[in-house]
Amino acid sequence: MTILKFLTSILRFLLLALIWIIAGIAVAWTAGALYFDLPAPALLRTVAAIAWVLASVFGLVRGWRGRIIVLLAFLLIAGWWSTLLPTQSRDWQPQVAVLAYATRDGDQITIHNVRNFEYRTATDFTPRYETRTYNLDDLRGLDLFINYWGSKLIAHPILSFDFGPQGRLCFSIETRSARGQGYSPIAGLYRQYEIIYIAADERDVVRLRTNFKHEDLYLYRILMPPKEVRDRFMEYIDRLNELNTHPAWYNEITDNCTTSIRAQRPAALREPFDWRLLINGFGDQMLYEHHALAGDLPFAELKARSLIDERARAAGDSPDFSNLIRAGLPGF
Repeated sequence: MTILKFLTSILRFLLLALIWIIAGIAVAWTAGALYFDLPAPALLRTVAAIAWVLASVFGLVRGWRGRIIVLLAFLLIAGWWSTLLPTQSRDWQPQVAVLAYATRDGDQITIHNVRNFEYRTATDFTPRYETRTYNLDDLRGLDLFINYWGSKLIAHPILSFDFGPQGRLCFSIETRSARGQGYSPIAGLYRQYEIIYIAADERDVVRLRTNFKHEDLYLYRILMPPKEVRDRFMEYIDRLNELNTHPAWYNEITDNCTTSIRAQRPAALREPFDWRLLINGFGDQMLYEHHALAGDLPFAELKARSLIDERARAAGDSPDFSNLIRAGLPGF
């Protein structure tokens, strides 16, 4: 009986600890919602967030009545937060000011507003958008760029569809920020940024990162049957058009540059969730383990040989840029 009481005490302690952890997370999240999303001046938002934390702590330690009041207040704030709607009408940063969209005539897909900027530096550029038409019958492959700008734990994937003689089309899923709005991973947990699917030329999204931002970019060939490549392309097209008429929020966890690729697939066709979808700096390793990357090499060697920064800088703005960065890479 003594052992049973001891185990019961341990379980009760663990349960209470879990409840307090959940309560702490809920209070912290709600404070963030008030701080980032309350439509008020910065000082008032800060005061509201601090006041909420102090009132919540006071209520939680005052017994069940205080805890019920905190719970009701949390539900009220969460209910308000859920009513915040994304928009298309903000004063956008020029890199994300124009939305791409697509029209279809049989197997002919026309992409409007394909980004192909002329860069002088990462922040000095001449905007240029193009209209391009691709035939689905010419779609012959899919490539993956993995972009690192700091920690190797976090990366940005860019998918590039190979239409042979018609060229390649990239899709980069990014935050759509307003002028003067910086990016913060914490702010990305709230309703601060809309999500944008950028359709672009490789000389835009690749050279921007390798030649002007001097970030690390790796390029892999994806092993995928032609029908599935076509299906994946149409998933991007459908989402591109959906966002053109119905804006959506970006979220650092649920709707980011990696999880959105999985979410745009029909639910029955999605791969099982993997923690590397969130810690996506290991995304290429995950694909390698699933035998989805071309190149019959150990992963460490494949990755080392897939870094394309020097190739991209040497290729410059050559019309043959896409072929120059691939020449001799494993799997190509």
